[in-house]
This record gives sequence, structure tokens and C-alpha cells, in this order.
Amino acid sequence: MARPARWNHEEFENGVKKYRLSSWKYFSDFVSQELLDYTTYVYRGHGSSSWKLEPTLDRIIKQPTSEKRQSHLERFRLETRGRRGAHPSAMKDENDWWALGQHHGLATPLLDWTESPFVALFFAMNKAIELGSKEITVFAIAQVAIDARNKQITQNDNIPLVNKHKPTVKIVRPLSDENSRLVSQRGLFTRGPNNIDIETWIKEHQVKGREYLMDLMKVIIPVSENSVKECLRYLNRMNINHSTLFPDLSGASEYCNLHLVTPKY
Repeated sequence: MARPARWNHEEFENGVKKYRLSSWKYFSDFVSQELLDYTTYVYRGHGSSSWKLEPTLDRIIKQPTSEKRQSHLERFRLETRGRRGAHPSAMKDENDWWALGQHHGLATPLLDWTESPFVALFFAMNKAIELGSKEITVFAIAQVAIDARNKQITQNDNIPLVNKHKPTVKIVRPLSDENSRLVSQRGLFTRGPNNIDIETWIKEHQVKGREYLMDLMKVIIPVSENSVKECLRYLNRMNINHSTLFPDLSGASEYCNLHLVTPKY
């Protein structure tokens, strides 16, 4: 009997490559064979394969030029007074404030990414439990592809402004000490043009010389309740779990709770 394919190359369109794995158990092999040489990729996991690469604030505010975004941030800055410890660090960059809010549940224009494909897999699987998903997606995007498109966009006078700015994607690496989760997750953020998802942005801004490069990968993986639990147990053996990725009391509590419902976790 022929062995089923571990993964298939399904389609390639304008820099976006789509793969489909037959099981999460082949994810490590996929990383080794397809991703190991691509050192500038960063990763993001989605608990549902239907989700777009769009931030929470875009799903709430549908108008790209809405003033609600800035008032939302100003309200957050106001509400954090007296809640950041005795000697909070000064944050002059707007994106540092957005990043702080992102890891405390604020709706922001940022998307979380990680330098580890296995951390991205963890977040996708963990969310799949809550959603009861049939498929998850792990995205991989090349930072050099973002830089190449940004350069082309800023130099091209024919590209119209979006909300008074060129439609570039900014890579955000906050330096604030208040983002301990970011360090544990080997994390960073992207901030794109308002109300334009990252996949659409990649496809619409092609760069000469990169037509056949995989600038964004979509790795779709089928899941079930049992396979999600198996995968999370596997990742736990790699020291990827709530306790290591969320180095605070919430992470410790969630990690302990999982041992209640999954004794072999």
C-alpha cells in the first residue's frame, strides 16, 4: 500500500505559497526540509484556517481613516496610569504603547509573530481547542520580502497614499522591559496599512526579481480534539507550553490547569 503524502504543494500565487500537511506529526519534517534554509522567516499560528492576517483593531474599525484608532490608544495610555509599577519606563514610540496593550488584551493594529515555527504551532493548536477547529494555519513570512516591498513602495510616486501615508508594513521590535512575554516567545510585531490584510498586501505589491520566491507561506494542518492534545503534549516535551511562553502568574495557572484535564501533559 502506498504511503500517503506527508504534505502537498497546493498553489503559488503572487509570492504566496500554500501547503497542506496530512498531519501535524509531519510539521517537524516540513520545517527541516522546506524552511530550514530560510533564515529571515517569522511565523504566526491561526486556530482557524479561515482567518486572515488582519489585526483585531481592523476587525472592529472598518474605516481606514477613522479617528477612533488614535482615541483608543490615548484612552489606553490614560487608563494605564498607576498600573505599570513604581518606575515605569518612558515610551515615546506609539508602537511601543500598542505592543504593551497587545499582550494585555487591547485591540491593536499589530500582528504577533515569532521567530520559532513551533511556538506558532503552539498558539494555533491552543486556539483550536477553544474553537473546535477542523484546520489550523501556520504562516511564515520573509522579513526581506517586507523590506523589499517597503523600499519599492516608498520610491514609487504612483502608489497612492493610504491614510496620508505610504502603504508600507512596519516590523516592530519593542525594547520596553514590560514585555517579558515577547522575550519568551521570541516575538515581534508587524503593523500594516489600515484594513489591508498582510496576504493581500504581499500579492498586490510585487517586486521585480522576487516573482518566483515564496515570500509568504501558508501551512494548513487538519486537526481533531485528539490530535490537538497529542500535539500540545509533544510541544510540552520541547519545553513549549503556557509556563514558558507566558512567564507570569496567568501562564503558571494555565499550565497547572492543563495538568488537571490532561494528566499525561
